[in-house]
Amino acid sequence: MAGRETGLVKQAQRLKSVRYDIRGPVLRRAQELEDAGHQILKLNLGNPAPWGLATPEPIVADMVHNLSSAQGYSDARGIYSARVAVAQYYQSQGVTDVQPEDVMLGNGVSELIVMVLQALLDAGDEVLVPSPDYPLWTGAVLLCGGRAVHYRCDEAAGWVPDLEHLAARIGPDTRAMVIINPNNPTGAVYPRETLLGMLELAREHRLLVLTDEIYDKIVFDGQTHYTAAALAPDIPMVSMGGLSKTYRAAGFRSGWLALSGFTGHSGDYREGLQLLANMRLCPNVPGQHAIQTALGGYQSIEALIRPGGRLYEQRNHAWEKLVAIPGVDCVRPQGALYLFARLDPAIHKIHDDERLIIDLLEQQHLLLSHGTGFNLDTPDHLRLVFLAPHEVLDDATDRLSIFLETYHQ
Repeated sequence: MAGRETGLVKQAQRLKSVRYDIRGPVLRRAQELEDAGHQILKLNLGNPAPWGLATPEPIVADMVHNLSSAQGYSDARGIYSARVAVAQYYQSQGVTDVQPEDVMLGNGVSELIVMVLQALLDAGDEVLVPSPDYPLWTGAVLLCGGRAVHYRCDEAAGWVPDLEHLAARIGPDTRAMVIINPNNPTGAVYPRETLLGMLELAREHRLLVLTDEIYDKIVFDGQTHYTAAALAPDIPMVSMGGLSKTYRAAGFRSGWLALSGFTGHSGDYREGLQLLANMRLCPNVPGQHAIQTALGGYQSIEALIRPGGRLYEQRNHAWEKLVAIPGVDCVRPQGALYLFARLDPAIHKIHDDERLIIDLLEQQHLLLSHGTGFNLDTPDHLRLVFLAPHEVLDDATDRLSIFLETYHQ
């Protein structure tokens, strides 16, 4: 065809602005080093399995028991027993109007994030996303033709959202507000008053609320996770969770969403979600059979997050080691699986934190994540996952300390 180069397969233009840096150039460089024979210490992903945090046996057994009936497609929304279990879970959290028909299962929360945005956004629509964020949210908004508008979370206040800044970011094109609680990457667990303030803004401006609550049971120090939908039953909300973190079943790719507060003309949005669910045929069927047992059975996570529990002690140990490094500070996380540490700009003069992480990787064979990869606007933070046992965390923080002693950009 005239005017078109032949034989050239180009990336879609809409991908040019989409970033997912925590699995981007840094991870590619780590893979190159591994291919060259180097052993890399990876504390960059919240993946429990490599560190011996296995899926509880009853959950695995239930999935295995149902394999013979999981060979065909399921209902596009997911199997009924699992949707009932999810609905009952939200009812127990105070979201009393959620029924099985309000629940849809997915291949992890990651797939559902894309689906809920695809069903909502037209070109130019805006979505309020926290900064820092789990970067799939920002990437998915852009992929769906929207614009991610970041609202500030205040490190000095324990990384809770700045309500004044959030309010100032709302405009005529704003369609939705994203709440990530407990937060990845900061570990913040939002106070009830903060959530009520956010929800009041959503109510005032008639915004759809999208809540990412994948870490809802991983909270420390007596903190309480408040289910947003229970605080505002009148606001249209999509609540999301799954098996990956609390139940250490990341590879099962089993997540869910629950719709609440939808009245009047909500059928149009529901039809959009159903269309997208039909197009992907169905979620992973064996993984769906793990949901009922996970939500209804013994909650083994509770032993891990209290004093003496593995996650509790590893969090404390890694935090103490990090803040002992000169020029490094960190808000002690109240939830999730991460330490989001700050490098004092007066001591560590960093202008490119991705370069910092690549240099750390090449010099110390330690893989962490850089703060701007989570859509933070300053290059002075890094994220470390505390899933590893104490001796590995000691090794990692020692390597980081040695590296920072002499590092300059």
